[in-house]
Amino acid sequence: MTRRFTRIALAALLIGSLSGCGVSLSQTPGAVIGGNFSGLPTANGQGSEAGFRNWVMAFRPRALAAGVSPVTFDSAMAGAHFQPSLVALDRRQSEFSKQIWEYLDGAVGGARISTGREMAARHAGTLSAIESRYGVPREIVLAVWGMESNYGAGRGNTPIVPALATLAYDGRRGEFFAGELVAALRILQAGDVDNAHMVGSWAGAMGHTQFMPSSFLNHAVDFNGDGRRDIWSNDPTDALASTASYLRQMGWRPGQVWGTEVILPQGFDYGQTGKSVTRSGSQWAALGVRAANGMAVPSGSILVPAGSRGPAFLITENFRAILKYNASDSYALGVAYLGEAIAGRSGIRGSWPRGDRPLSTTEKSEIQRMLNARGFDTGGVDGKIGSQTSEAIKAYQRTRGVTADGYADTRLLALLRG
Repeated sequence: MTRRFTRIALAALLIGSLSGCGVSLSQTPGAVIGGNFSGLPTANGQGSEAGFRNWVMAFRPRALAAGVSPVTFDSAMAGAHFQPSLVALDRRQSEFSKQIWEYLDGAVGGARISTGREMAARHAGTLSAIESRYGVPREIVLAVWGMESNYGAGRGNTPIVPALATLAYDGRRGEFFAGELVAALRILQAGDVDNAHMVGSWAGAMGHTQFMPSSFLNHAVDFNGDGRRDIWSNDPTDALASTASYLRQMGWRPGQVWGTEVILPQGFDYGQTGKSVTRSGSQWAALGVRAANGMAVPSGSILVPAGSRGPAFLITENFRAILKYNASDSYALGVAYLGEAIAGRSGIRGSWPRGDRPLSTTEKSEIQRMLNARGFDTGGVDGKIGSQTSEAIKAYQRTRGVTADGYADTRLLALLRG
């Protein structure tokens, strides 16, 4: 849930990765709990069972120093073994990711909508109580549930402690996973779940709404009052309440919309788009921006995830709260529009440039290299089109007299190559 792995952990969850469209590590993990774990004898891609056992021995005193009892540590780690298949999953990265419209086609599909409405009716009393306490609409909570585990059908069955221990030992993101491992051990120590039932995704996300262990410690709640924060059992009450609790703590404002699709006027300055530009609703209206649903334009920022040829969305602080759960704009739009559909409201009205093919990671890296070479700083070359790369694209587009929408596509690649 949350990712400073930030789906709580896998912070960059790429579209097309773990859940739904790709990776949903569900969250933006909050601060990793457990201290400094650098300097451990990690495998660096050359792991073995013997090396893993040595790592466990070296890790034990650090876990104990972080508050894990010897009994908890020894019991939980007794059956842990090195799992090369998880290392392969962690190191596997697709050269291509889905286009946002393909992601949304899958995220906001018929079965997810119908099941979401069924779950809304089945858990109406619980959702009403959660909404009343935290101010997060039930359709948003349901949408997160649907996106993360298909309403509990895909919670994962990988034992969490061995998985996190393997990934910490591997070393690629060793300190992060070591901190999450300590958090998992502290959950066991608190008695919220036992080791046999602490299962989830291969990357450590757990339960109906896929919390990473550190996010669980920081944000999970015992909503049904049974003395345990139980996000693993068939009863989703605690998981749904914990999700609402998390979103509220991340800045969700009760009574405010997540955002809305907007129609931009002819000649609109696309340099005004992006999360760094925030204006009041009246200021946007004065610039000719209007809501596609005819309602008043809220305050916030305008996103154009497919550039000037696709739909535009005005996002509020509530959209940013969803991004704390998973830092992908596509994921947040998926949650927003799955929620809209569950509630019976209309979907996206604008059309996507469906003829565009996705750029490969190699091509995105090429764009970044060429921009940097021309003096437009992308903040590095990583094959990911983030905010700084988008701003660099806008600056370059202005020099070439084309619409400065910051969108990376084959036309931009051809322009740079030319």
